[in-house]
Amino acid sequence: MTLTAHDLVARHGILNALANHSRGVDRADFNLLSSAYHADATVDYGFYAGPAATLVDILAGAQKGTPPTLHRTCNMWIQVDGDRAISESYVIAYVEEAELQRFVFGRYLDRHECRNSEWRLSHRQYLLDGNTNRPNTATRADPPVGHENYVPIGAKGAADAGRALMAFHQASFRQNSSSQLGAEPMTVDANALDVALSRAAIQDLTYAYCRGVDRGDKALLTSIFHEDSTVISGVINGTGAEFADGIVDFCVANFEYCFHSVANQWIDITGDTAIGEHYVVAHLTAGGNDVMTGGRYVDSYERRNGVWKIKSRTFVNDWTTTHASTMQRGEFYEPLKWGCFGKNDPVYALWARA
Repeated sequence: MTLTAHDLVARHGILNALANHSRGVDRADFNLLSSAYHADATVDYGFYAGPAATLVDILAGAQKGTPPTLHRTCNMWIQVDGDRAISESYVIAYVEEAELQRFVFGRYLDRHECRNSEWRLSHRQYLLDGNTNRPNTATRADPPVGHENYVPIGAKGAADAGRALMAFHQASFRQNSSSQLGAEPMTVDANALDVALSRAAIQDLTYAYCRGVDRGDKALLTSIFHEDSTVISGVINGTGAEFADGIVDFCVANFEYCFHSVANQWIDITGDTAIGEHYVVAHLTAGGNDVMTGGRYVDSYERRNGVWKIKSRTFVNDWTTTHASTMQRGEFYEPLKWGCFGKNDPVYALWARA
C-alpha cells in the first residue's frame, strides 16, 4: 500500500481519537470517552455488544470508584481509505483491585470515519490475548523509587493531577491565542514529506512483524523482508523467509499465546536507506510460566521499486522475567472474546475491508 499526505493527516486524527479513548477510561471521564466515538458508533466487547454510548456509560461509571488504571495503546496499524479507515491497536491495561494487580494484554479492532473534518470511531471490537493476575503490592503513600521529592499522583476524575495540568496548559494557550492570529503555517518540501511518509511505512513494517509472529502468519512475515535480508532473533537466525517459516512453527508449537508491543520507535532515513531501533515488550505463556521480555529491534531498511522492506533485523535482549503462570480464562475474563493464532483471529475479517 502506497501512503499519501492525506494518510498522514488522517492518522493524526485517528491516533488522537484512540488516545482519547484510553485517557477517558483511565480518568473515568464520560465526556472525553464519548469524544472518541461518533454518536451512532457501535462496539463489541464480548460482555456487551451494541451502541457505543451505552458502553461509555458502563466504563465511565465502573471506573469512578477504582484505583488508577492505565491503558497503554501502541502498535496502531492504520489503513486509510478516503474518509474511512480501519486499524488494529495493541493495548496493555493495568487494572488494580484490593487483592490483585492485573495486566491485561489485548487488541482493539476499529473502524473509523471522518465527519465534519473530525475522525472518530464508528465501531470497536475488543479482543483479549492474555493476562497476569498477581497479589497487589501497589503503594502510593510514599514517593516512588527514584522520586525523593513530590510527584503528581494519578487519580480518577477531577482529582487527577494530570487532568489539572492539561487544563492549565490549555487555558494558557487560549490566553495567548491572540498573538497567534495570522501565524504562518509550516511549509513542507518534497523531501520532508517523503521522509514522513517513509517513516510511517517503516513503522507499519514493525506492526506487521508483530502481527505476523503473534498470529502465526508466515505469508505476512515473509512479505516485510527483502529476499536477501538477514534476521538474528536467537530462536531462528537466517534469511527473512527462513525466519518467517521457523518462528511461526516454534511459537505455535510452544506458546499458548504471544504478544509483542513496540514503542520508542527511532528511525533515521537517508534517501532509499534507513536504520531504526524499536523497543519491544513481549509477553507469552509457555510450559506453565508467564514470560515477559524487554528488548530492542535494531534494523536496517531499503526502499526498492518504491517499497520499503527490512534488510536486516537483530533482536537485542535487555531483560527477561519468568513467573508461574497466573493466566485466567474464566471469572473476570470469561465474557470477553479471545484472539488466537491463525486466520480465525478476527483481525483478518477486519483487514479484508482494506
